[in-house]
Amino acid sequence: MELSWIRTFITAAKTGNFRKTAEYLYISQPTVTVHIKQLEKELGIQLFHRDGKRVKITEAGSRYLKHAIQLTEVYESGMEDLKTFSQGYTTKLTLGISPLIADTIIPFVLKQYIKKHPEVEITIEIVESKDIEDAVNNEGVDIGLSCLQSFHPEIESKLLYYDKVVLVAAQDNRDVESALPLSEEEVLSTNRLLTHNHPGYWNELIEKVKFSYPGIQMMKVSQTHITKRFIIEGLGVSFLPYSTVKREIQEGKMVEVSMQSISAPQANTYAIYKFDHQKQREFLEFMGQYHL
Repeated sequence: MELSWIRTFITAAKTGNFRKTAEYLYISQPTVTVHIKQLEKELGIQLFHRDGKRVKITEAGSRYLKHAIQLTEVYESGMEDLKTFSQGYTTKLTLGISPLIADTIIPFVLKQYIKKHPEVEITIEIVESKDIEDAVNNEGVDIGLSCLQSFHPEIESKLLYYDKVVLVAAQDNRDVESALPLSEEEVLSTNRLLTHNHPGYWNELIEKVKFSYPGIQMMKVSQTHITKRFIIEGLGVSFLPYSTVKREIQEGKMVEVSMQSISAPQANTYAIYKFDHQKQREFLEFMGQYHL
């Protein structure tokens, strides 16, 4: 039995048309017919009813289809594993990282980890914090790095580090030596507040801001990198984890504003994992060496 016959059968079952199957697989239509006939001969069953230009899968064909799909998945998994091994990798680690955390210390940590563990093949999935728990529970990722703690009974949730949250505004080009620094009242009274760029602290923080500045205008911006761009362009100000704006502050694109009436929240980063296996433990122990 040839794997090409099985792939042709699966594609024909999905398209219901031998011509479309040929186009999809970049083979001729007569070749599709030959593949199906050879597979039917090998299995001793009829896989399709012919109805003019279209074909309809038989009951026996439907029954075999799930096994055919499993066969191709096993073959492809084996080939991927051999390819990984030939490239010098012996372990795979899939990380689900929220977009906000991907913009902090993670790139630096990953670079150091890869240097120390060249045998580990790293795959990165960018996943929103609210979806990381499901990705871990469904075993789509080995470890999730999330802004939100997990309370799922079958999932471990470990606080990796916390980051101070700062109020930032665009650089106003004032004379650093002679001009007074920007104040919280000045910034929040004259600018739109860009909110909801972090899933962990905004609901409580908004109540505090409204209490001190009841007339403040707000605009929801769900992504941190977009929030930073908007701030630099003068569209508003925001409260962001310091690690995400450290570079912009150092480069003079943003300024940190001292807070007087509003207590700063804390931005947490959690490691979420389902299995306490060696590869998970090694990575988390390595991350534990680094602090913001």
